[in-house]
Amino acid sequence: MITLHGFDVSTPSNKVRYVANYLGIEYKYNVINAFEGEHQTEAHRKLHPAGKVPVIEDEGFVLFESNAIIKYFAEKANSSLYPKEFAQRALVDQWMDFVSIHVGNGINRVFGNRVIFPRVGMEVDERSLQDGLSFLERFLPIIDDQLKANDHLAGNELTLADFTLIATLDPLELSEVDVSAYANLAKYQDRLRAEDFYQSCHKAYGDSLMAAA
Repeated sequence: MITLHGFDVSTPSNKVRYVANYLGIEYKYNVINAFEGEHQTEAHRKLHPAGKVPVIEDEGFVLFESNAIIKYFAEKANSSLYPKEFAQRALVDQWMDFVSIHVGNGINRVFGNRVIFPRVGMEVDERSLQDGLSFLERFLPIIDDQLKANDHLAGNELTLADFTLIATLDPLELSEVDVSAYANLAKYQDRLRAEDFYQSCHKAYGDSLMAAA
C-alpha cells in the first residue's frame, strides 16, 4: 500500500489526498506535524531532502512534489484527470503551473503573514503581505474569467488542474481574503468542496488548522 507523508495544514498534501480519494487509491496517511518540527527529522529528510511534504512511498519508490505525485496517481489509475491527448494535457499543465506559481505564491504570502507567522511567533513581513494581496488582485480575475467560460479550469472536464486549484484556494477564508467579488470562482469552490473527495479529508480547511493546534 502507498504511504503518504503529509500535514493537514499543507495545501500540497491536501491536493494529493483529494486526488487519491477521487481515484480510489488506497493509502496510509502518515501525519508529519510541521508545527512540531517533524518535517526536519533525519528520517524524513531521507525521503525529502528539503524536509517538506508531501512525499509518497509506493513499494520502495519514493516521490515528492505534489504535482508530480498527482500525475503519478493519474497515470497509475489510467485516469482522464491527466489527459492522454497531447494538447489537452498541455493545457492541464499550463493551468496547474499558473495556479501553483502565480495564485499559490500570492496566497502563501497572505496566509503565512496573517495566519501562520503569528501562530509560530514569527515577525509579519508587511511588504510580503502587500505583494501577496497584489498578486491575488492580479491573478484571481484571470481564474474567475476562465471559470466563466468553462465548467472546470482546463475546459469542461474535471482534471488535475481543478484539484490543484481547489487545494491552493483553501486558505483564502482564514486569510481574510473575500472571494465573493469573483462569482464564478466562489460558485466553483462551493461545488467542489461539497464532493466526497474533499469531505472525506475535512468539512472545511479551517478544521485542519484547528486539529493541528
